Formats: sequence, structure tokens, C-alpha cells
Amino acid sequence: MGRTTAFGLLAVCGVLAGCLGQTQNGDQARNADAKEITLTIVANAAVGGKNARGANWIQNWVIPKFTEAQKAKGVTATIEFEQNGTGDEDYKTKVALDLKTGGGGDIVEIDGIWLGEFAQAGLIKPLDEVAGDIGWNGWDQIPKAVQGLGEFEGRRYGVPMGTDGRVLFFNKKLFAQAGLPADWQPRSWQDVLDAGARLKALPGVTPIQLNAGSAMGEATTMQGVLPALAGTGKAIHDNGKWQGDTPQIRDVLGLYQRIYGGGLGDPVLQQEANGRQRSFTLFSENRIGVLLESDYFWRSVVEPANGVAKMADRDAAVGWALIPAKDPGSFVSMSGGGVRVINPNTRYPRQAWEFLQFLNSAEAVKESLAGTAQLTQRQDVNDQVLGGDPMLSFVAEKVLPVTRYRPGLADYPKVSAALQQATADVVSGKSPDDVAKSYREALVKAVGEQNVG
Repeated sequence: MGRTTAFGLLAVCGVLAGCLGQTQNGDQARNADAKEITLTIVANAAVGGKNARGANWIQNWVIPKFTEAQKAKGVTATIEFEQNGTGDEDYKTKVALDLKTGGGGDIVEIDGIWLGEFAQAGLIKPLDEVAGDIGWNGWDQIPKAVQGLGEFEGRRYGVPMGTDGRVLFFNKKLFAQAGLPADWQPRSWQDVLDAGARLKALPGVTPIQLNAGSAMGEATTMQGVLPALAGTGKAIHDNGKWQGDTPQIRDVLGLYQRIYGGGLGDPVLQQEANGRQRSFTLFSENRIGVLLESDYFWRSVVEPANGVAKMADRDAAVGWALIPAKDPGSFVSMSGGGVRVINPNTRYPRQAWEFLQFLNSAEAVKESLAGTAQLTQRQDVNDQVLGGDPMLSFVAEKVLPVTRYRPGLADYPKVSAALQQATADVVSGKSPDDVAKSYREALVKAVGEQNVG
């Protein structure tokens, strides 16, 4: 499970059902004075394999450092690391089964998109129910919006272990040719469309790439529908129901129509199996003007030395801007990331909370980066490690305070698939109103009439 990658995951049907009552009921102080403890941390990471950097950090830095700190307090701590290197869905199933049967590690890393599902099934509990007082100065360093990654229904269940942010990337060279400013910052959807109209005059250039269709999978939802929907002021899951044929959904579908029906986007690209990768290449070749993506695009796609679509002049040619809301007045973003939770069955709840604080301390988080420039959950660490990277600093300072996260509910993957199909239908030429009706019908079949607003 990547620390800052957004995943489109299927629900583990059956595994998470009927789990209430499996956890211990709360003696938060049990074994609080133990002088010998054993704690296990579970992650989908393996030395020499998947997420190797994180595995190396846990094994070679976290364990000896925490053990040493405990020894100085007169506590003999044994920290065991349960490594995994499996597919995300397989890892999710294993963790769910472990928790359901009263087993599993003391600290468990999960994708933030699973949090609500695990909480609703009773597999995890709010941190204060497990460990008691969770006062910690580290909370002050994690932006409130980012803390939301570890929250469900207003309760803290875990500590975020990293995140990302989405922005509008734009090609400054194309902007200059179109007479657009190098410091472009749109204030509304109309501003983006107006810039697209100017770029449309450039031969061989696709003005705007807003991911659409089923072929792009979750990238359509996270880098397209959800940021746009956030810009309408209403989340996809609102007041306990999924948005169906609502004015806000129709607004988003209308935006897609204006882009793809108005010649500002390439409809064919949205249908290609490798359309997202192709969009990366086209941007790097100065053939796409504006593209909505996460900071991954900057540090791993157009990165001049090792990117998958290298741009030698990235630092001079690529600009970025906040994603505007539909109407002037605010900005939005979407983020993903992982969360560390405490197993309610732990024999050492107070020590597990102490270990969780250590894992998310400034020193530990900085060490986990292994010298790379990447967003973390902690603002103080971001201030230290991102100073030389203006784009990532921009995300840390401007984007994270306004970001949002996908609802971590079991039905989300089905809702996401329906949204992807809806955008595909609009791109193919169907009207937003007709598509919104069809989308609602698909949603009702997927999640039930009572769950659709």
C-alpha cells in the first residue's frame, strides 16, 4: 500500500460483516506499568520488495530507536515487524480477518479509504476508546484537513501517515503563446474554460485534460469528478446519502460537456486503455495546456531525471494553480494517503499509543523520507524538507489546508464506478440531464434507494 497513492479498491464482501463485539472492551490502562512489552507493527511493505523504503525505515531505524528510548525508561521493548508485499485487496482481506478474529498486530497500516468501512464493522475503534488520553503535540503539526484522513463520523481512529494534493498543472510555454499569464490562477470554472478557449487557437494542442471515462478508473474520480464536485460545495456522500441526480452532479456533468463537447478536451483519449499515461506524454511534449493531477505528476511523471514522461525544462515550463470552485470565492482539492491505527485487541494500549506517537514524530517522519522530497502529514517536516521544491511547498502550504478525502465506506468503489461511467456517457455526447438520470438508476441498483439522495 503506497503511502500517498490513491487507490480504487473493491469492498471485501463478507469479511467485514458481523464483526461487532470481537474486540476487547476497554481496559485502557491494562499492562500500563509493564516493564517488558512486545508490540507488532503490520504494513504492506517488505524489505527488498513492495514499499521497500518504508520497510527499511521500520526495520532499520524505527525498531532500534524506539527500543533504545524504551530502555532508557526502564522498559524492555520487543518490536516485531510483520512484513507483507501483496496486492492491496489481499492485504485488506488479511488485516480484516486478523482483526475480526481478535488477532493482528498492535499497530496496523491501512489505506485511508478503508477507515470508515473498518470502523462500521467494529474492527477498529476511536483512539481515545482504545488508549485513553490521546493528547499529543503532534496534532498541532498535522493540518486539520489532513487529520480528516484518520477520522470517521467526527472521531479520531488513527494518525495519517502521509498524503498528497491535487492542483491544475499548466504548460507555461503554451500559455505564453496563447497570451495567458505565467502566474495564472483561475478563480472559477469559467476562468479555466476561458483559458481553454485561448489555448484552442494553438495548432495541435489539447487545451484541457480532465480525466473521464471508465478506462482511467479511479483516476477519473479522484482527478476529475470529486474535485469538481467539491467545487459545487457538496461532497459525494452528504448527510448519510450518496449524491444521485442532484443539481451538483448535473453541474459537474455539465462541466465535462463544456470541455469535451466544446472542443477543449480530447474525447478519444478518455477511451484509451492507457489514456492517462498518454496524457502524461502529451503534456511533456507541449501538447496539453491544462491538466488536473496530484503532486505525483510533478515529482514522478515530468521529473527531469527519472520521470515516466521526462521534461528537461520542467522547472521553467510547468506551472501550477489551485483548483477553483465553480463560482469565485474558494478553492478545493482531493487527497489520498494511509493511516496507522491501534488494534483494539492490543495487550498494551498505552504503549501502543506511545509507539504510534513515535512513528509520527518529526524525527521519525523526516527519517522515513530517506532524503527524498515528498509531502508528509506534518507541517513542520514539510517546512524542513520541501524548501527547495516550490511546487511541493505550494501543496503543503496552500493545498493541504483546503483538501478533502474520499468517504471510506464499503460502497464507495461502486459509486466511483458509476461516476466514471457517467463521465464516459457525457464525453460520448449524451446530455448531462439524461446521464444524471441514468447515473441515479445505476446508483440505486448498486447501493439501494434508501442510500441515494
